[in-house]
Amino acid sequence: MEPEKGDPKIQVKAEDVCRGFKAVGACPGDVLIYHGSLSSMGTVVGGPVTIIDGALLAVAPGGTVAMPTLWFCPADPPRRREDFDLKNSPSYVGALSEAMRTDPRSVRSHHYSHSVSAVGVRAVELTANHGAGGLSPAPWGYDAFADVSPWGHLYEWNALYAFIGVTMRVCTMKHYIESRYVARVIARAPESKRQALRDGLTYMDRQGVWPFYNSEKMEERLAARGLMSYSRIGSATLRAVRTRPLVEVTLETLTAEPAAWFQPAFLEWCKGAE
Repeated sequence: MEPEKGDPKIQVKAEDVCRGFKAVGACPGDVLIYHGSLSSMGTVVGGPVTIIDGALLAVAPGGTVAMPTLWFCPADPPRRREDFDLKNSPSYVGALSEAMRTDPRSVRSHHYSHSVSAVGVRAVELTANHGAGGLSPAPWGYDAFADVSPWGHLYEWNALYAFIGVTMRVCTMKHYIESRYVARVIARAPESKRQALRDGLTYMDRQGVWPFYNSEKMEERLAARGLMSYSRIGSATLRAVRTRPLVEVTLETLTAEPAAWFQPAFLEWCKGAE
């Protein structure tokens, strides 16, 4: 997706970033994770580190800020799980993400496809032992969105999830939600059917089904229930939602209206649990 086009005449400083995040609910001691486009905000004085510093101000004292620092993507030659290097594999999702990864204050979770980097009081706790427990199905491995992972912690801690100049189409937490949906379907199936269900999923190099859904459309549902907050940082729209209602309301909606959200092949897969 294309981010919003920024106005270079607008200058953005750390205090502007802080003000924007506070306007959408950031508070002292908070855990704040964000996606974003640097250029969408205008001219950011000091570059990407200004966004990190402004975010830290918004959650001070005692807060933590984070970004997805995703490495695994289509490439030539193809990238392999075993080639991931925690310290050196770059994030492909933009200048803000790469700045978070390389910031000397940050720590990164060890996962080849869905790592998170963080700075602040709970950064080590957030990123430690990615995939160590509570495994859950996903195309990128059962460890990607495990309970013991940054994504599981973000849900547990009801973090503030924000988007700067980009829509919820880039919401990585949606895959945590999809994983939980799949796990629920498998759990309600008779034991005799569960392995066949697992074998029908997209997994690593195996083609199958997966419940990808339209997260921009879901934002409309969340907003209608008063769960989204909006503000601005420079020329960019800032949107934010808490992770617990994001996960719980989305799962509730997908469960109530599966035919409105999922592809026919996945709906057929779900019938295998009956």
